[in-house]
Amino acid sequence: MPVIKPACVRDLKLRVNLADVVGRVVTLRKAGGSRLKGLCPFHNERTPSFNVDADKGFYKCFGCGKAGDLITFVRETEQLGFTEAVEAIGKRHGIVIEYEEGTGGPTREERSLRQELFDLHENATEHLHQAFLARDDTGAWFREYWTGRRRFAPEIAADFKIGAADAAGGGLAGALLRRKFSEEALRRCGLFLIHDDAAITLHSLRPRFRGRLMIPIRDHQGRVVAFTARQTDLTPEDDPAREAKYVNSPETPIFTKGNLLFNLDRARTQVGDGRPFVLVEGQLDAIRCWSAGLKTAIAPQGTSITDGQLALLRRYHPQVECFFDSDSAGQKAALRFLPLALRAGLEARFLTLGGDGKVDPDLLFLERGLEAYAEVRAKSLSAVAFASRAFLPDPLNASPEERSRAARAVAELIAQSPSESARAHLVIEAAAKLGLLPRVMEKELQTAEVQFRRQSPARPGEPSSAPAQVAAPAGVTPEHELLMLCLHFETLGKPLSHAVRPDWIDQGAAHVAGRLLNRFLGEFEHDTWPGREQIDSLLEAEEERALVAGILFEVPAIDDPLKVAQEGLRRLRARSVEPRLRQIELALATPQPDSDYDPISLLKERSEIQRQLRLPLSLTTAV
Repeated sequence: MPVIKPACVRDLKLRVNLADVVGRVVTLRKAGGSRLKGLCPFHNERTPSFNVDADKGFYKCFGCGKAGDLITFVRETEQLGFTEAVEAIGKRHGIVIEYEEGTGGPTREERSLRQELFDLHENATEHLHQAFLARDDTGAWFREYWTGRRRFAPEIAADFKIGAADAAGGGLAGALLRRKFSEEALRRCGLFLIHDDAAITLHSLRPRFRGRLMIPIRDHQGRVVAFTARQTDLTPEDDPAREAKYVNSPETPIFTKGNLLFNLDRARTQVGDGRPFVLVEGQLDAIRCWSAGLKTAIAPQGTSITDGQLALLRRYHPQVECFFDSDSAGQKAALRFLPLALRAGLEARFLTLGGDGKVDPDLLFLERGLEAYAEVRAKSLSAVAFASRAFLPDPLNASPEERSRAARAVAELIAQSPSESARAHLVIEAAAKLGLLPRVMEKELQTAEVQFRRQSPARPGEPSSAPAQVAAPAGVTPEHELLMLCLHFETLGKPLSHAVRPDWIDQGAAHVAGRLLNRFLGEFEHDTWPGREQIDSLLEAEEERALVAGILFEVPAIDDPLKVAQEGLRRLRARSVEPRLRQIELALATPQPDSDYDPISLLKERSEIQRQLRLPLSLTTAV
């Protein structure tokens, strides 16, 4: 197995800015000094508690306790091993990764399947895009389809790397075989139909997409993970999915349809005050919005919206406008989106086109450009207004029974909001829209809330009442205090290594701080301490890296570190001997006739322990 040189890892951390790495996943905003802040990618939250210190190269979430450096972040957000994470960072930032002699670089078999699938999809994207640009009949036909039938500009095809697969599959299988991708990657990439027992050959790799316009699907970090293929006149009759207008890649190790939103990688950099996300139905709708100048448009993979997609959205911006087709299917999809948006804590508004349902966002933007968005947005509906109109289209002529059913349906939606203040505001608005007294609507909400709590005891995204408990042990144990001193006041390390007896330290399986303190003091004692900037070589597990990152992230406000060290030593020593002292006191107070009871020996031992506890613990160092 290849081993990356420690010097290479250190160089990587010095050359790559942590904020650039985290910024691919989290929208960060300045929080004073070199600190940046955003919504945590590791747990659902509405108030940012995820902090990044770019100068120190560490992050820490004060909500869930996650902490680490840039390598830890890539490992946890992309589910990669240490070597794979370092290689991924190096590749993205143009840094050559060096390996220890004799271990070699990673072979194709040793590479992460996920990373290989990312590479494979990038190669497939480029191959299919070149087929779209090719000066042959296929390329010419697809370019005409793109600019003539779909009426998109050529530069938009370049922006989104639009591709072409001819009736035979565009030669994709041969191109990927020549790149020597592994059999496992070719089987699991989703681009081919392969019999389970078939050997991987040019003939066994039957293309899934034939005669279709190819739209690359990127994850929120901009990596191609799948394709959507649009049916065209070139789609052959023997295509198993011939009648399907759009065919998506199947789910793979890097593509889960319900966790991804098309164009989020671009749109997340464009949202801000007055610029909410705009959720449209399809990929071409989103591309049309982009081409018209609406850069915050995103789309699900089909009209099925999931909690995971909206939780991802909420990390970047709390506002979203739903702009689905005005036909029946589009409006039903919008209603499915509404409760999910409320549960995710999103502020949702709905853009409606009205009319006979034959106009969709694609056609609207094509004909009228960005001006149409401003006009539609001016008539947008709040979540409650949209729901009220959907459940009670004609409130003036509604019967009491119809009004009651609508109130119940709207209350069930409002009950899903995690914010009590938001629910209070929404119920007042609903009463006005439905023509009810506020107290009537409040009663409906109370009933709906009881039912919602029965079905879902913990509100999704509701912050824990005691989030600080994650970090509570930080200042409790003396091991943790002394570990913090070793990391922030390194000149104390050597004297502490002479003063602390190993048997004083709790090194149990659950005591990470104790294990690290013992290990670090050993390094100080033998003059082999590498310095906290090069501490990776001493860390053996992720929990150790997280603990060290969390300690290094915060500079302790200590006026006299020497005094804190002496108090930590005192606590360690006392904890070590006081249990025996209590045993002696108990034996002297309640002697057992059948035991080897020797009061003289016990009194001497007690006296010696008390003497030890009175001895001063001194450290001499210049801090």
